[in-house]
Amino acid sequence: MFSTLRRLALLGTGMALLSGCSVSPWVAPYERHYLADPIMAFEMDPVAAGYMNHVYEAREAARGAEGGSGGGCGCN
Repeated sequence: MFSTLRRLALLGTGMALLSGCSVSPWVAPYERHYLADPIMAFEMDPVAAGYMNHVYEAREAARGAEGGSGGGCGCN
């Protein structure tokens, strides 16, 4: 009784875990333009945001003052 119940529980758990590994993408290729919607941008005006990032870089005397990645060696 307990061994069959345990086997069923393991089978159910395994099927639940493998169901998340589907091959098909969540977003179809013809729906991906919805992900690039301007309403999802972090800044309302990317030109002004780029200028402000430049000002912050000059003020901080370092590149990537707004969270850019880098090694700190001074190379671009």
